[in-house]
Amino acid sequence: MRLTVIGCSGSFPRPDSPASCYLVEADGFAMLLDLGSGSVGTLQRHHPFLDIDAICVSHLHPDHCLDLCVYWIARTFAPHGKQPVIPVYGPAGTAEHLAGAYGLDPEPGMRETFDFHTLRPATFTIGPFTVTTAQMNHPVETFGFRIEHEGRTIAYSGDTAESSALIELARDADLFLCEAAWIERPDLPLAAQHLTARQAAEHAAKADAGTLVLTHLLPWNDPALSLSEAKDSSFRGRIELAQPGAVYEI
Repeated sequence: MRLTVIGCSGSFPRPDSPASCYLVEADGFAMLLDLGSGSVGTLQRHHPFLDIDAICVSHLHPDHCLDLCVYWIARTFAPHGKQPVIPVYGPAGTAEHLAGAYGLDPEPGMRETFDFHTLRPATFTIGPFTVTTAQMNHPVETFGFRIEHEGRTIAYSGDTAESSALIELARDADLFLCEAAWIERPDLPLAAQHLTARQAAEHAAKADAGTLVLTHLLPWNDPALSLSEAKDSSFRGRIELAQPGAVYEI
C-alpha cells in the first residue's frame, strides 16, 4: 500500500496545508480517506484527481468532508463528460448533508455522481482493501478506519478523544495516522473532542503500532511542541509529523 498525505491541518486549512485528506493506493485502486476543506486543489498535485475509485468520510465536520461539494462539480461537469459514479462511504445522513451544503434538493442531490453507503462498525471490502470501521469518541458520529492489504495495515483515527475502540482499531498497525489536535495545558478547551499528541502516542503504545504519524494539528499550535510531547510518552516506535505530500510505502 501507498499512503500520500494530501492535507493534515486540523479544523481549517493552514497556509501550507488543506484540511484532512489522505490517499491510499494499492493494485491500481485509489481511495481517499476524508476530503476536507481545500483538499481538492492539493490532490491535483499528487494524483490525477478524477482517477479516484472510492471515498471514505470519517464524519461530517467541514474539515473532513466539505470538498466533496467541489469534487461533485468536477466529476459531474468535467468537459470530457460526466465521470463514472463512485462509492462514498460515510455516516448516516452524508448524502443529505452534502446536498444541503451545496443547496441541492435532497433527491437526487449528489446521488447521480456518488453512490452513498452508510457506515456502521463492521469489516468489509473496498476494492483490494479490507476495511474495518469503529465509532470514535467525538461529538458527532465519527468513524476510524483500519485498512489492510496483503498483510500490511494502516489505521486512521478520524477525530476522537480518548478511545479504547481506537486502540483496537490500531492494534499492530504498520502505520498509525492519529489526530493530535491539542497541546497539553491546564485549561484545555473542548477536551472531550480531540487528543493531545501525548495521548495519541499513548494510544499507539497500547496498540503496539509501528510508526505513528501525528495529524490534524491545529494551525495555531507549534508542531515541534506536539512532536516533543508525543516523544515524552511510553511509545517507543517511530513518530513523525504529517506533512502535505509525504508518501509512505507500507
